[in-house]
Amino acid sequence: MITYSPLWNTLKARSISQYKLVHHYEISSGQLYRLRTNQHISTYTLNRLCELLDCPVQDVLQYCKSPE
Repeated sequence: MITYSPLWNTLKARSISQYKLVHHYEISSGQLYRLRTNQHISTYTLNRLCELLDCPVQDVLQYCKSPE
């Protein structure tokens, strides 16, 4: 399972709010909802977040093996 929990720590460390992502960086509120609920996002969105935050993908997402 992929979780986007590292993203929230990265945003906090860089003092970037979700409001700023939507209004300054043009990340849609729908994409933020998908990130908050660990749903599928496109590689385009993932790439855009890494570019905006100047970070590796590990600072945006984490793979966690789902319990069986």
